[in-house]
Amino acid sequence: MTPSTHALYRRSPVYLALCLALAISAPISAQDAVASANTTGGASDNTTGTNSTKNAKTLAGMQVTANTAVSAIAPTQGSTIATEPQSTIGGKYIQENIAPTGDYTDAVAISPSVYTVTPNGSGLMETAVVSIRGFQDGQYNVTFDGIPWGDSNDFTHHSTSYFTNQETSSVTVDRGPGTAGTLGDATFGGTISVDSINPRSQFGISPYISFGSWATAVEGARIDTGSLNSSGTSAVMNVQNSTSDGYLSYAGQRRQSVFAKVVQPLGDNTTLTFGGLWNKINQYIPFGATKAQIAEYGPNYALNNDPASQTYYRYNQDQISTYMGYIGLHSEFDGWTIDNKGYTYAYNHYGYNGLDPNGETPNGTFCNGKGDDCLYPDNVPGQHMRNWYRSFGDILRVSKELGPGEFRTGLWFDNQDNLRWQYEFDDTLDVPAINTTGQPTKGSDSPVDRFMTDSLRTLQPFIEYQWNITDNTYLIGGVKYENFERNIDSLYNQKTGLPLNYSKDWNATLPSASFHYAFTSNWTAYAQWAKGFLAPNLNLFYVQDPKVTDSLVQPEKTTNIQLGTTWSSDRLTLSGDVYKIDFNNFVQTESIGGTQYFYNVGGVHYKGVELEGTYMIGGGFSVYANGSLNRAVQTADNMWNANTPHKTAALGFIYNDGPVYASLVDKFVGKTYYTANATDDTPIGGYAITNFAASYKFDPHISEVKDLKIGVQLNNLFNNTHINALAGTTVADSTPLFFTIPARNFNFTITADLF
Repeated sequence: MTPSTHALYRRSPVYLALCLALAISAPISAQDAVASANTTGGASDNTTGTNSTKNAKTLAGMQVTANTAVSAIAPTQGSTIATEPQSTIGGKYIQENIAPTGDYTDAVAISPSVYTVTPNGSGLMETAVVSIRGFQDGQYNVTFDGIPWGDSNDFTHHSTSYFTNQETSSVTVDRGPGTAGTLGDATFGGTISVDSINPRSQFGISPYISFGSWATAVEGARIDTGSLNSSGTSAVMNVQNSTSDGYLSYAGQRRQSVFAKVVQPLGDNTTLTFGGLWNKINQYIPFGATKAQIAEYGPNYALNNDPASQTYYRYNQDQISTYMGYIGLHSEFDGWTIDNKGYTYAYNHYGYNGLDPNGETPNGTFCNGKGDDCLYPDNVPGQHMRNWYRSFGDILRVSKELGPGEFRTGLWFDNQDNLRWQYEFDDTLDVPAINTTGQPTKGSDSPVDRFMTDSLRTLQPFIEYQWNITDNTYLIGGVKYENFERNIDSLYNQKTGLPLNYSKDWNATLPSASFHYAFTSNWTAYAQWAKGFLAPNLNLFYVQDPKVTDSLVQPEKTTNIQLGTTWSSDRLTLSGDVYKIDFNNFVQTESIGGTQYFYNVGGVHYKGVELEGTYMIGGGFSVYANGSLNRAVQTADNMWNANTPHKTAALGFIYNDGPVYASLVDKFVGKTYYTANATDDTPIGGYAITNFAASYKFDPHISEVKDLKIGVQLNNLFNNTHINALAGTTVADSTPLFFTIPARNFNFTITADLF
C-alpha cells in the first residue's frame, strides 16, 4: 500500500465529506482530470455523448471511471468527474456474475441503496421491485444508449422486454436528477443508464451455450465484423434464444432476441451509428401466493396444471414482442460538439389471467352476480388484455467552448401513442363473458373493462454552462423546461367504464447547480443542488370528470442536496456520499360521495449515506464492499416509506489472474415494509443472498477456435427462501400476496471465440 493510499484509509467518511469544502491540495486542471479517465465497458461509442472519452465534459450525464487496474474488476465504482452519486457496473462483472438469462435489474442489484426482487430467477419474469433509496420503478428514468424509454402511462419499465445481459456493456445507477442536460420524464428519483456493446476491432464469432436449474437453457452467438473497409465501418450482432421452466411452479418462459449495431465513421470527426433490437417473449405469469399457500405448497408455489382452476398456467400468460431502433450522429469540430439521436421503439403485449388465481373467487363466469341462475356454474372466469404502444423521438445536444468554460444546450422530443383494452372472458369456453341472451355478465354494463387510446407528448429544452473557475474547479449551472401533454380517448375508461375524451398539459421549470473539485489527479469531490420531477400519471384521468381535480394536481418534485467524493488509484477505488432529498406535491386520492378526486399533499423526506470501494490486495485477490444507511419518512403521517430498506450492504472477494476469475459476493438488504399503512403493515426482516461465480479461459488447441471459456454460477448459495416482497392482494378479499427468494440455483456456460 502506498503512503497516500494508507493515509486515505485512515480518513473517516466524515473527514472526506468535510474536505469537499476545502481547497488545500495540489492543483490539477479539469482537462487533465478528464484526460486521465475513460468510459466503462469497453471501446468508446462516438455516436453518443454518454460514451465518448474525448468529449467527457461536453455532454451531461457522463459515466466515467478512472483507467486503472482496479477499475477493470470493481463490481461497482464511482466516477472521478461525476457531479452526483453514481455507481457504474462494468462489463466484467456483468458477464462473470449475472446469469445468462439476466438483465439490467440483476446488474444494479449489487449497488448501494438498491433493492431488487426477482421472484422467478434472473430475467425469468419482469423484476417485481427495483428500489433506489426508496424510489420505485416509475419514479426514475431508465435509458438505453442515452434514450429514455418506458410506459408513458406510469413510466415503469418491462425489464425483460428489450436488451439482454449479452447485449449490455455497462450499467450506471445515477442517484439524483443530474444536471439540466439529464433528460427523461422521471428525473424525480435518478437514472439507470444501460449502454450497449460496441463492435470489436477484429472479426470474430463467439457462440455460447448455457444450462442451469429449472431446465434453463440459453443458446446464442455474438458476431463482430471488424473493420469492413478503409473508412472503418464495423458492426456487431447478438442473436439469442432462451427457455426455462422458472423457479416458481409452472412459470415457464421462452425468449428470443436480436441486437445489432453498425458504426460508420464519416471523416476524422464525425461518426454515424445505427442500432436496433427485437425481442419476443412467451411466459406464464404468477401473481404471488398467500402465506397459507406458501405454508401448504412451498415457497415456489405459483400456478398449477388444472384446467378447471383459475390458477391454470395456460390461463395466465403473456405474449410480448418489442423493437427499438435509432440513428445517432456525433460530430466535433472547431470547439463545437453536435450529438443527435433519432429513435423509435414499440411494445405489444397480449395478456391473459384467471379472474382470481389465488382461489378466493369461485368459478361461474355466467352467473348473474346474485348466486343463482348460473348457466355454467363451473366455468373458469378470466380476463384478456392488450397493451400496445409506440414511441418516436429525437435527442439533440449541442455544445461550444465559450469564455472560461463551455455552453451546452439541447432538446428532447418524444411522442408515445397507446392502445389499451381488457375484457372479461370465459376461459373454459374460450369466448367473451356474455350469457346466452347476449346480456352482460355479473350485472355489469359490459364485459369490457376498458377500451382506450391515449398519448403523451414530451418536450424538454435545456441550457447549461460549465464555468471552469480554476484549473481544478468547475461549476455547472443550468435550467430545463418541461412541457408534457396527455390525451385520452376512451369508449370504456379504466376504473369508471364510461366514455371520456380529454386532454391536459403541464409545465415544470427545473434549475440545477453542481460544483466539482479535484484535490489531486486521483481524488475528486462534488456538491449538488438540483430539482427533480415526475410527470403526472395517466390514472389522473381514470375518474368520471378529470376537470374537477386536474387543475389542482402539479407534477411531483424533489429538491436534492448531495455531497460526495471519489478516490481512484491503481489498487483502490473508493466513493462516498451523503444526501438529503425533499419530495413534495405527493399525489394522493380520496373518494367523496362516490366520486374519486386527486390532489397534492405532503411528500417524503429522504436522507442517508452511501459508501463503496474495491481494493486490490495482491496476487490476483481483491476485496469489495459497499453499504448505505437510508431513511425515507412520509411527511403527512411520519410513516416509513414502502419498499425502502433501512440499510443495504455488500461484501465480496474476487480473484482475477489471467484466465481465471472467481468471486464470492454477499448482498444484504435491511428491514423494509410492504406498504406505508400504519394500521395494517408487516415488516420484511433483513436478509442476505450469497452468490459464487468462477470461470476459466484457455486455448483448446482446436483449429478455428482461439479460446474456450467455461464458467459456473451458484446463486443463493445458502438457499434462503424467505419472503422478500409484497406481490399485491387478492381480488375478492384483498388478502396479501407475497414473493419469496428463489432457491439455490446454478448456471453452467461455455463460450468459444472463433477465428
